[in-house]
Amino acid sequence: MKRFTLSQIADACGGTYIGEHSLKETPVSSIERDSRNIKENSLFLAIKGARVDGHDFIEKCYEDGAICALCEKAPKNPSKPYILVDDTLKAVKKIAKAYRELFEIPIVGISGSVGKTSTKEMISSVLSQKYKVHKTQGNLNNELGVPLTLFGMDDNTEVAVIEMGISDFGEMSRISEMVQPTIEVITIIGECHLENLGDRNGVFKAKTEMFDNLRIGGTVILNGDDDKLNKVSAVKGNAPIFYGFHHGAYRAENVANNGVLGVDADLLFDGQRLSVTIPAIGTYMVNNALAAAAVGRTLGLTSEEIKRGIAAYKTVGSRANLINTGKISIIDDCYNANPNSMKASIDTLMNFEGRKVAILGDMKELGENESELHLGVGRHAQCCDMVIAVGPLAEKIAEGAGGIHFETKDELFAQLKSLIKVGDVVLVKASHSMQFEKITEKLKEL
Repeated sequence: MKRFTLSQIADACGGTYIGEHSLKETPVSSIERDSRNIKENSLFLAIKGARVDGHDFIEKCYEDGAICALCEKAPKNPSKPYILVDDTLKAVKKIAKAYRELFEIPIVGISGSVGKTSTKEMISSVLSQKYKVHKTQGNLNNELGVPLTLFGMDDNTEVAVIEMGISDFGEMSRISEMVQPTIEVITIIGECHLENLGDRNGVFKAKTEMFDNLRIGGTVILNGDDDKLNKVSAVKGNAPIFYGFHHGAYRAENVANNGVLGVDADLLFDGQRLSVTIPAIGTYMVNNALAAAAVGRTLGLTSEEIKRGIAAYKTVGSRANLINTGKISIIDDCYNANPNSMKASIDTLMNFEGRKVAILGDMKELGENESELHLGVGRHAQCCDMVIAVGPLAEKIAEGAGGIHFETKDELFAQLKSLIKVGDVVLVKASHSMQFEKITEKLKEL
Protein backbone atom coordinates (compact mmCIF):
# COMPACT_ATOMS: atom_id res chain seq x y z
CA MET A 1 0.00 0.00 0.00
CA LYS A 2 0.89 3.64 -0.31
CA ARG A 3 1.79 5.10 3.10
CA PHE A 4 -1.51 5.29 5.03
CA THR A 5 -1.36 5.64 8.80
CA LEU A 6 -3.77 4.73 11.56
CA SER A 7 -4.17 8.44 12.26
CA GLN A 8 -5.17 9.11 8.64
CA ILE A 9 -7.58 6.18 8.73
CA ALA A 10 -9.27 7.33 11.93
CA ASP A 11 -9.58 10.88 10.56
CA ALA A 12 -10.99 9.65 7.26
CA CYS A 13 -13.85 7.71 8.85
CA GLY A 14 -14.44 9.92 11.89
CA GLY A 15 -13.63 7.00 14.18
CA THR A 16 -12.21 7.05 17.66
CA TYR A 17 -8.66 5.72 17.96
CA ILE A 18 -8.16 3.77 21.17
CA GLY A 19 -4.77 2.37 22.06
CA GLU A 20 -1.12 3.28 22.37
CA HIS A 21 -0.70 6.84 21.15
CA SER A 22 2.77 6.25 19.72
CA LEU A 23 1.34 3.79 17.17
CA LYS A 24 -1.05 6.29 15.59
CA GLU A 25 1.45 7.28 12.91
CA THR A 26 2.22 3.68 11.96
CA PRO A 27 1.42 2.95 8.31
CA VAL A 28 -0.68 -0.16 7.68
CA SER A 29 0.70 -2.83 5.36
CA SER A 30 -2.74 -3.88 4.10
CA ILE A 31 -6.44 -3.54 4.89
CA GLU A 32 -8.22 -6.89 5.20
CA ARG A 33 -11.77 -8.08 5.83
CA ASP A 34 -10.78 -11.78 5.77
CA SER A 35 -8.93 -12.82 8.94
CA ARG A 36 -7.07 -15.48 6.92
CA ASN A 37 -5.28 -12.78 4.91
CA ILE A 38 -3.81 -10.87 7.85
CA LYS A 39 -0.16 -9.85 7.55
CA GLU A 40 2.20 -8.00 9.84
CA ASN A 41 0.77 -4.50 10.46
CA SER A 42 -2.54 -5.16 8.67
CA LEU A 43 -5.71 -3.27 9.58
CA PHE A 44 -8.53 -5.76 10.18
CA LEU A 45 -12.07 -4.75 9.21
CA ALA A 46 -14.47 -6.31 11.70
CA ILE A 47 -17.64 -6.56 9.62
CA LYS A 48 -20.78 -8.31 10.83
CA GLY A 49 -22.15 -10.52 8.06
CA ALA A 50 -25.22 -12.71 7.74
CA ARG A 51 -23.38 -15.79 9.04
CA VAL A 52 -20.10 -14.59 10.53
CA ASP A 53 -19.29 -11.62 12.76
CA GLY A 54 -15.79 -10.27 12.15
CA HIS A 55 -15.68 -8.95 15.71
CA ASP A 56 -15.22 -12.55 16.88
CA PHE A 57 -11.87 -12.73 15.07
CA ILE A 58 -10.22 -9.53 16.28
CA GLU A 59 -7.97 -11.13 18.89
CA LYS A 60 -6.87 -13.84 16.45
CA CYS A 61 -5.98 -11.13 13.94
CA TYR A 62 -3.93 -9.33 16.59
CA GLU A 63 -2.07 -12.58 17.21
CA ASP A 64 -1.47 -13.02 13.48
CA GLY A 65 0.13 -9.59 13.17
CA ALA A 66 -2.68 -7.06 12.71
CA ILE A 67 -1.73 -3.72 14.18
CA CYS A 68 -5.29 -2.45 14.56
CA ALA A 69 -8.97 -3.35 14.11
CA LEU A 70 -11.79 -1.22 12.75
CA CYS A 71 -14.87 -2.20 14.72
CA GLU A 72 -18.33 -1.23 15.95
CA LYS A 73 -17.82 -2.58 19.47
CA ALA A 74 -14.72 -2.65 21.62
CA PRO A 75 -12.82 -5.95 21.81
CA LYS A 76 -13.14 -7.64 25.19
CA ASN A 77 -9.43 -7.64 25.98
CA PRO A 78 -7.70 -5.64 23.28
CA SER A 79 -3.99 -6.30 23.08
CA LYS A 80 -3.51 -3.72 20.32
CA PRO A 81 -5.21 -0.52 19.13
CA TYR A 82 -8.66 -0.36 17.58
CA ILE A 83 -10.70 2.33 15.83
CA LEU A 84 -14.29 2.49 17.04
CA VAL A 85 -17.01 3.49 14.55
CA ASP A 86 -20.80 3.38 14.43
CA ASP A 87 -20.94 1.38 11.19
CA THR A 88 -17.91 -0.51 9.90
CA LEU A 89 -19.10 -0.76 6.29
CA LYS A 90 -19.84 2.96 6.05
CA ALA A 91 -16.48 3.69 7.64
CA VAL A 92 -14.71 1.43 5.12
CA LYS A 93 -16.16 3.42 2.23
CA LYS A 94 -14.94 6.70 3.73
CA ILE A 95 -11.49 5.21 4.24
CA ALA A 96 -11.43 3.93 0.65
CA LYS A 97 -12.28 7.38 -0.68
CA ALA A 98 -9.49 8.93 1.37
CA TYR A 99 -7.01 6.29 0.18
CA ARG A 100 -7.99 6.80 -3.46
CA GLU A 101 -7.34 10.53 -3.05
CA LEU A 102 -3.68 9.79 -2.32
CA PHE A 103 -3.32 8.82 -6.00
CA GLU A 104 -3.05 11.15 -8.98
CA ILE A 105 -3.28 8.45 -11.64
CA PRO A 106 -5.85 7.56 -14.31
CA ILE A 107 -8.61 5.39 -12.88
CA VAL A 108 -11.01 3.67 -15.26
CA GLY A 109 -14.45 2.89 -13.80
CA ILE A 110 -16.46 0.28 -15.72
CA SER A 111 -20.11 -0.68 -15.46
CA GLY A 112 -22.93 -2.02 -17.61
CA SER A 113 -25.56 -4.75 -17.59
CA VAL A 114 -23.47 -7.12 -19.70
CA GLY A 115 -19.74 -7.49 -20.23
CA LYS A 116 -18.33 -5.58 -17.25
CA THR A 117 -15.75 -8.21 -16.41
CA SER A 118 -14.69 -9.11 -19.95
CA THR A 119 -14.40 -5.41 -20.81
CA LYS A 120 -12.38 -4.82 -17.64
CA GLU A 121 -10.05 -7.65 -18.60
CA MET A 122 -9.71 -6.40 -22.18
CA ILE A 123 -8.98 -2.82 -21.08
CA SER A 124 -6.47 -4.07 -18.51
CA SER A 125 -4.75 -6.24 -21.12
CA VAL A 126 -4.42 -3.28 -23.48
CA LEU A 127 -3.24 -0.80 -20.85
CA SER A 128 -0.71 -3.32 -19.52
CA GLN A 129 1.25 -2.87 -22.74
CA LYS A 130 2.30 0.58 -21.48
CA TYR A 131 1.45 0.86 -17.77
CA LYS A 132 1.56 -1.07 -14.49
CA VAL A 133 -2.15 -1.81 -14.09
CA HIS A 134 -4.11 -2.62 -10.94
CA LYS A 135 -7.52 -4.19 -11.65
CA THR A 136 -10.53 -5.65 -9.90
CA GLN A 137 -10.03 -9.29 -8.92
CA GLY A 138 -12.85 -11.83 -8.88
CA ASN A 139 -16.24 -10.39 -8.00
CA LEU A 140 -14.98 -7.52 -5.83
CA ASN A 141 -17.18 -4.98 -7.62
CA ASN A 142 -19.77 -4.01 -4.99
CA GLU A 143 -19.86 -1.60 -2.05
CA LEU A 144 -17.41 -3.71 -0.05
CA GLY A 145 -15.46 -5.23 -2.93
CA VAL A 146 -14.60 -1.87 -4.50
CA PRO A 147 -12.93 -0.52 -1.31
CA LEU A 148 -10.89 -3.73 -1.05
CA THR A 149 -9.89 -3.29 -4.68
CA LEU A 150 -8.82 0.30 -4.07
CA PHE A 151 -6.79 -0.73 -1.03
CA GLY A 152 -4.82 -3.03 -3.34
CA MET A 153 -3.26 -0.08 -5.19
CA ASP A 154 0.35 0.63 -4.27
CA ASP A 155 3.12 3.11 -5.07
CA ASN A 156 3.89 1.30 -8.31
CA THR A 157 0.34 1.47 -9.69
CA GLU A 158 0.21 3.67 -12.80
CA VAL A 159 -3.40 2.97 -13.87
CA ALA A 160 -6.33 1.29 -12.09
CA VAL A 161 -9.23 -0.44 -13.82
CA ILE A 162 -12.16 -0.80 -11.43
CA GLU A 163 -15.34 -2.77 -12.11
CA MET A 164 -18.45 -1.26 -10.51
CA GLY A 165 -21.52 -3.49 -10.09
CA ILE A 166 -24.89 -2.46 -8.69
CA SER A 167 -28.41 -3.80 -8.19
CA ASP A 168 -30.29 -0.76 -6.84
CA PHE A 169 -30.51 3.01 -7.01
CA GLY A 170 -27.92 4.94 -5.02
CA GLU A 171 -25.28 2.19 -5.09
CA MET A 172 -23.45 3.62 -8.09
CA SER A 173 -23.33 7.04 -6.45
CA ARG A 174 -21.70 5.55 -3.36
CA ILE A 175 -19.29 3.35 -5.32
CA SER A 176 -18.22 6.01 -7.82
CA GLU A 177 -17.73 8.52 -4.99
CA MET A 178 -15.01 6.19 -3.72
CA VAL A 179 -13.50 5.49 -7.14
CA GLN A 180 -13.70 9.03 -8.56
CA PRO A 181 -12.96 7.77 -12.08
CA THR A 182 -10.98 9.81 -14.57
CA ILE A 183 -12.43 7.63 -17.34
CA GLU A 184 -15.89 6.06 -17.18
CA VAL A 185 -17.04 3.21 -19.44
CA ILE A 186 -20.59 1.84 -19.71
CA THR A 187 -20.99 -1.28 -21.86
CA ILE A 188 -24.75 -1.66 -22.27
CA ILE A 189 -28.06 -0.85 -20.61
CA GLY A 190 -29.83 -4.20 -20.36
CA GLU A 191 -32.61 -5.97 -18.52
CA CYS A 192 -31.08 -6.81 -15.16
CA HIS A 193 -31.94 -6.25 -11.50
CA LEU A 194 -35.40 -5.20 -12.64
CA GLU A 195 -36.88 -6.17 -9.26
CA ASN A 196 -35.27 -2.99 -7.93
CA LEU A 197 -34.71 -0.88 -11.05
CA GLY A 198 -38.06 -1.46 -12.76
CA ASP A 199 -37.11 -1.27 -16.43
CA ARG A 200 -34.25 -0.24 -18.73
CA ASN A 201 -34.93 3.43 -17.99
CA GLY A 202 -34.30 2.63 -14.33
CA VAL A 203 -31.14 0.71 -15.22
CA PHE A 204 -29.93 3.71 -17.23
CA LYS A 205 -30.66 6.08 -14.36
CA ALA A 206 -28.86 3.87 -11.84
CA LYS A 207 -25.78 3.23 -13.99
CA THR A 208 -25.33 6.88 -14.98
CA GLU A 209 -25.22 8.00 -11.36
CA MET A 210 -21.49 7.58 -11.90
CA PHE A 211 -21.42 10.72 -14.04
CA ASP A 212 -21.73 12.88 -10.92
CA ASN A 213 -18.41 11.57 -9.62
CA LEU A 214 -16.36 11.81 -12.81
CA ARG A 215 -13.24 13.81 -12.05
CA ILE A 216 -13.03 17.25 -13.63
CA GLY A 217 -11.61 16.93 -17.13
CA GLY A 218 -12.45 13.22 -17.22
CA THR A 219 -13.62 11.19 -20.21
CA VAL A 220 -16.81 9.18 -20.68
CA ILE A 221 -16.77 6.25 -23.13
CA LEU A 222 -20.12 4.71 -24.07
CA ASN A 223 -21.53 2.00 -26.32
CA GLY A 224 -22.99 3.96 -29.23
CA ASP A 225 -25.09 0.99 -30.36
CA ASP A 226 -27.12 1.17 -27.14
CA ASP A 227 -30.31 3.20 -27.64
CA LYS A 228 -30.16 4.63 -24.12
CA LEU A 229 -26.46 5.46 -23.98
CA ASN A 230 -26.26 7.07 -27.41
CA LYS A 231 -28.69 9.76 -26.22
CA VAL A 232 -26.08 11.11 -23.77
CA SER A 233 -24.86 14.39 -25.27
CA ALA A 234 -22.50 15.67 -22.58
CA VAL A 235 -21.16 14.85 -19.12
CA LYS A 236 -19.81 17.77 -17.12
CA GLY A 237 -19.60 19.81 -20.31
CA ASN A 238 -17.73 17.25 -22.42
CA ALA A 239 -19.16 15.07 -25.18
CA PRO A 240 -18.77 11.30 -24.65
CA ILE A 241 -16.65 9.11 -26.89
CA PHE A 242 -18.84 6.47 -28.54
CA TYR A 243 -17.85 3.02 -29.77
CA GLY A 244 -19.84 0.27 -31.45
CA PHE A 245 -20.38 -1.88 -34.51
CA HIS A 246 -22.42 0.86 -36.17
CA HIS A 247 -22.12 4.13 -34.26
CA GLY A 248 -19.27 6.13 -32.84
CA ALA A 249 -15.71 7.28 -33.36
CA TYR A 250 -14.55 3.69 -32.73
CA ARG A 251 -16.25 1.21 -35.09
CA ALA A 252 -15.70 -2.27 -36.48
CA GLU A 253 -15.89 -3.80 -39.95
CA ASN A 254 -15.15 -7.20 -41.50
CA VAL A 255 -16.05 -9.07 -38.34
CA ALA A 256 -15.55 -12.83 -38.65
CA ASN A 257 -16.22 -15.26 -35.82
CA ASN A 258 -13.99 -18.29 -36.31
CA GLY A 259 -15.18 -20.27 -33.28
CA VAL A 260 -12.25 -21.70 -31.37
CA LEU A 261 -9.82 -19.68 -33.50
CA GLY A 262 -11.16 -16.38 -32.18
CA VAL A 263 -12.78 -13.34 -33.74
CA ASP A 264 -11.21 -11.27 -36.51
CA ALA A 265 -12.17 -7.64 -37.02
CA ASP A 266 -10.98 -4.34 -38.41
CA LEU A 267 -11.16 -1.58 -35.81
CA LEU A 268 -11.68 1.86 -37.32
CA PHE A 269 -10.61 4.94 -35.36
CA ASP A 270 -8.50 8.07 -35.80
CA GLY A 271 -8.62 7.63 -39.58
CA GLN A 272 -6.94 4.23 -39.46
CA ARG A 273 -7.88 0.58 -39.82
CA LEU A 274 -6.42 -1.78 -37.22
CA SER A 275 -6.81 -5.50 -38.02
CA VAL A 276 -7.00 -7.59 -34.86
CA THR A 277 -7.67 -11.15 -33.76
CA ILE A 278 -9.46 -11.45 -30.43
CA PRO A 279 -8.67 -14.74 -28.64
CA ALA A 280 -12.26 -15.31 -27.50
CA ILE A 281 -15.36 -17.05 -28.82
CA GLY A 282 -18.03 -14.33 -28.79
CA THR A 283 -18.62 -11.76 -31.52
CA TYR A 284 -19.67 -9.34 -28.76
CA MET A 285 -15.99 -9.25 -27.74
CA VAL A 286 -15.41 -6.87 -30.66
CA ASN A 287 -17.28 -4.22 -28.67
CA ASN A 288 -15.00 -4.87 -25.71
CA ALA A 289 -11.98 -4.44 -27.97
CA LEU A 290 -13.39 -1.15 -29.26
CA ALA A 291 -13.90 0.10 -25.70
CA ALA A 292 -10.33 -0.89 -24.86
CA ALA A 293 -9.03 0.89 -27.95
CA ALA A 294 -10.89 4.05 -26.91
CA VAL A 295 -9.46 3.89 -23.39
CA GLY A 296 -6.01 3.09 -24.75
CA ARG A 297 -5.97 6.05 -27.11
CA THR A 298 -7.25 8.32 -24.35
CA LEU A 299 -4.24 7.28 -22.28
CA GLY A 300 -1.70 7.64 -25.07
CA LEU A 301 -1.20 4.09 -26.33
CA THR A 302 -0.06 3.46 -29.89
CA SER A 303 -2.07 1.33 -32.32
CA GLU A 304 0.55 -1.41 -32.07
CA GLU A 305 0.26 -1.45 -28.26
CA ILE A 306 -3.53 -1.66 -28.54
CA LYS A 307 -3.30 -4.54 -31.03
CA ARG A 308 -0.81 -6.37 -28.82
CA GLY A 309 -3.04 -5.92 -25.77
CA ILE A 310 -6.12 -7.25 -27.55
CA ALA A 311 -4.16 -10.31 -28.68
CA ALA A 312 -3.05 -10.91 -25.07
CA TYR A 313 -6.62 -10.99 -23.70
CA LYS A 314 -7.51 -13.98 -21.51
CA THR A 315 -10.95 -15.20 -20.44
CA VAL A 316 -11.50 -15.37 -16.67
CA GLY A 317 -13.59 -17.84 -14.68
CA SER A 318 -16.84 -19.25 -16.04
CA ARG A 319 -17.30 -16.52 -18.62
CA ALA A 320 -17.48 -17.87 -22.18
CA ASN A 321 -14.75 -20.34 -21.26
CA LEU A 322 -14.33 -23.04 -23.92
CA ILE A 323 -13.61 -26.55 -22.61
CA ASN A 324 -12.81 -29.45 -24.95
CA THR A 325 -13.27 -32.77 -23.17
CA GLY A 326 -12.21 -34.88 -26.14
CA LYS A 327 -15.82 -35.93 -26.68
CA ILE A 328 -17.73 -32.65 -26.55
CA SER A 329 -17.03 -28.91 -26.42
CA ILE A 330 -18.47 -26.96 -23.49
CA ILE A 331 -19.05 -23.22 -23.50
CA ASP A 332 -18.88 -22.64 -19.75
CA ASP A 333 -20.66 -19.31 -19.31
CA CYS A 334 -22.45 -20.00 -16.05
CA TYR A 335 -21.08 -17.14 -13.96
CA ASN A 336 -24.25 -15.08 -14.40
CA ALA A 337 -27.10 -14.34 -16.78
CA ASN A 338 -29.71 -11.85 -17.90
CA PRO A 339 -31.73 -11.73 -21.14
CA ASN A 340 -29.08 -9.75 -23.03
CA SER A 341 -26.18 -11.99 -22.08
CA MET A 342 -28.25 -15.15 -22.64
CA LYS A 343 -29.04 -14.11 -26.21
CA ALA A 344 -25.43 -13.12 -26.89
CA SER A 345 -24.22 -16.51 -25.65
CA ILE A 346 -26.73 -18.33 -27.85
CA ASP A 347 -25.45 -16.31 -30.81
CA THR A 348 -21.90 -17.38 -29.90
CA LEU A 349 -22.96 -21.04 -29.79
CA MET A 350 -24.23 -20.76 -33.37
CA ASN A 351 -20.69 -20.04 -34.63
CA PHE A 352 -19.48 -23.55 -33.79
CA GLU A 353 -19.45 -26.72 -35.88
CA GLY A 354 -21.42 -29.64 -34.49
CA ARG A 355 -24.80 -30.19 -32.87
CA LYS A 356 -25.61 -27.12 -30.83
CA VAL A 357 -27.09 -27.76 -27.38
CA ALA A 358 -28.05 -24.98 -24.96
CA ILE A 359 -28.50 -25.85 -21.27
CA LEU A 360 -30.13 -22.74 -19.86
CA GLY A 361 -31.43 -21.90 -16.40
CA ASP A 362 -33.30 -19.33 -14.36
CA MET A 363 -32.41 -15.65 -14.66
CA LYS A 364 -32.93 -13.94 -11.32
CA GLU A 365 -34.05 -10.44 -10.26
CA LEU A 366 -36.07 -9.69 -13.39
CA GLY A 367 -39.17 -8.40 -11.63
CA GLU A 368 -42.77 -8.66 -12.76
CA ASN A 369 -41.93 -9.39 -16.41
CA GLU A 370 -39.72 -12.38 -15.63
CA SER A 371 -41.98 -14.89 -17.40
CA GLU A 372 -42.06 -12.94 -20.65
CA LEU A 373 -38.30 -12.32 -20.52
CA HIS A 374 -37.60 -16.04 -20.07
CA LEU A 375 -40.02 -16.81 -22.92
CA GLY A 376 -38.14 -14.32 -25.13
CA VAL A 377 -34.84 -16.05 -24.46
CA GLY A 378 -36.47 -19.35 -25.37
CA ARG A 379 -37.69 -17.97 -28.67
CA HIS A 380 -34.19 -16.67 -29.40
CA ALA A 381 -32.86 -20.17 -28.71
CA GLN A 382 -35.04 -21.83 -31.36
CA CYS A 383 -31.98 -21.79 -33.63
CA CYS A 384 -30.29 -24.41 -31.41
CA ASP A 385 -30.50 -28.11 -32.17
CA MET A 386 -31.57 -28.79 -28.61
CA VAL A 387 -32.57 -26.58 -25.68
CA ILE A 388 -32.53 -28.00 -22.15
CA ALA A 389 -34.03 -25.68 -19.56
CA VAL A 390 -33.46 -26.24 -15.84
CA GLY A 391 -35.26 -24.49 -12.97
CA PRO A 392 -38.78 -23.28 -12.22
CA LEU A 393 -38.46 -20.00 -14.15
CA ALA A 394 -36.68 -21.73 -17.03
CA GLU A 395 -39.86 -23.63 -17.89
CA LYS A 396 -40.74 -20.56 -19.98
CA ILE A 397 -37.41 -20.89 -21.83
CA ALA A 398 -38.36 -24.45 -22.76
CA GLU A 399 -41.79 -23.27 -23.83
CA GLY A 400 -40.38 -20.55 -26.08
CA ALA A 401 -37.75 -22.83 -27.62
CA GLY A 402 -39.80 -25.99 -27.87
CA GLY A 403 -37.21 -27.60 -25.63
CA ILE A 404 -36.95 -29.97 -22.70
CA HIS A 405 -37.58 -28.82 -19.14
CA PHE A 406 -36.24 -30.16 -15.85
CA GLU A 407 -37.26 -28.69 -12.52
CA THR A 408 -33.91 -29.49 -10.88
CA LYS A 409 -30.31 -30.26 -11.82
CA ASP A 410 -30.63 -33.75 -10.31
CA GLU A 411 -33.50 -34.52 -12.71
CA LEU A 412 -31.25 -33.43 -15.59
CA PHE A 413 -28.29 -35.46 -14.31
CA ALA A 414 -30.40 -38.64 -14.41
CA GLN A 415 -30.83 -38.22 -18.18
CA LEU A 416 -27.79 -36.18 -19.18
CA LYS A 417 -25.84 -39.08 -20.69
CA SER A 418 -28.70 -39.96 -23.04
CA LEU A 419 -29.19 -36.34 -24.14
CA ILE A 420 -25.62 -35.40 -25.04
CA LYS A 421 -23.83 -36.93 -28.03
CA VAL A 422 -20.17 -37.09 -29.03
CA GLY A 423 -19.30 -33.99 -31.08
CA ASP A 424 -21.88 -31.75 -29.42
CA VAL A 425 -21.13 -28.14 -28.54
CA VAL A 426 -22.91 -27.42 -25.25
CA LEU A 427 -23.62 -23.96 -23.85
CA VAL A 428 -24.15 -23.83 -20.05
CA LYS A 429 -25.63 -20.59 -18.73
CA ALA A 430 -27.84 -19.33 -15.86
CA SER A 431 -27.78 -16.91 -12.97
CA HIS A 432 -24.92 -17.61 -10.56
CA SER A 433 -27.24 -18.76 -7.76
CA MET A 434 -28.38 -21.68 -9.97
CA GLN A 435 -24.92 -23.26 -9.49
CA PHE A 436 -24.68 -24.42 -13.10
CA GLU A 437 -20.96 -25.03 -12.61
CA LYS A 438 -22.15 -28.41 -11.29
CA ILE A 439 -23.62 -29.11 -14.73
CA THR A 440 -20.31 -28.20 -16.33
CA GLU A 441 -18.54 -30.69 -14.06
CA LYS A 442 -21.02 -33.44 -14.96
CA LEU A 443 -20.52 -32.72 -18.66
CA LYS A 444 -16.75 -33.09 -18.25
CA GLU A 445 -17.32 -36.60 -16.88
CA LEU A 446 -19.33 -37.84 -19.89
